[in-house]
Amino acid sequence: MFTISYAAMEDKQYVMSYGNAMKESEFDLKVRDKRCYILRESGKTIGTMRFNLIFDFIPFLSLMWLEEPYRYKGYGTKAMAHWENEMGAAGYKMVMISTQVDEDAQHFYRKLGYKDMGTIVMDIPPYEQPLEMFMGKAL
Repeated sequence: MFTISYAAMEDKQYVMSYGNAMKESEFDLKVRDKRCYILRESGKTIGTMRFNLIFDFIPFLSLMWLEEPYRYKGYGTKAMAHWENEMGAAGYKMVMISTQVDEDAQHFYRKLGYKDMGTIVMDIPPYEQPLEMFMGKAL
């Protein structure tokens, strides 16, 4: 059975091991503010999601990570629906995400109704990467 719950302090090692480096103090804030989720299948941790507020008023999903064997099986779609529903229930009218232009995730997000909103160049060391594209969706 697939479940989504808020991250707790005991999830720190798992969450900190995936995605962009995040300071431990930031993880503590994510737990406190309920801005990080743990995704589980039959009790096994299979992924994580975290978000913040961009411009202080738009929920921005900064990371969704699923273990390789659980990708392309509907878990990401369920996780996004859960997050979008929570954000809508909290009164937000829009959500945003970003992904690198060389990643397939952009196609996943478009299927979920996200539209392209622009890109940024990240060419300052040590943060160089391919073009980052921003996408948004009305709730």
